[in-house]
Amino acid sequence: MPSKVILIQSEVLGRGNDELGGLLMSSFLQLLGESQEKPAKLVFWNTGVRLVCEGSWALEHLRELEGQGVEILACGTCLDFFELKDKLGVGKPTTMVQSIGSLLDADMVCL
Repeated sequence: MPSKVILIQSEVLGRGNDELGGLLMSSFLQLLGESQEKPAKLVFWNTGVRLVCEGSWALEHLRELEGQGVEILACGTCLDFFELKDKLGVGKPTTMVQSIGSLLDADMVCL
């Protein structure tokens, strides 16, 4: 089966209205968990790392995905920048080299 990686670069989905973007991201993560087909990995960059940290509304959805075999990776530089390294609630920190490797190894990358 082809490997797919989804890159999540923000707490919201799309550009424009952040309230709408938050609703879209919530729906996306919930429905991804309910989908038959799963990506191999979710890679979180920039403000997207806030979704994998303690206090995030997304933790339940992301833990469910992780339990279904989806690898959750959070940019270590981003966690450091936002002072969240000790608040990681799901997944594991990754380096840029590892993130690039995940993206290059995938048959399909979705942004």
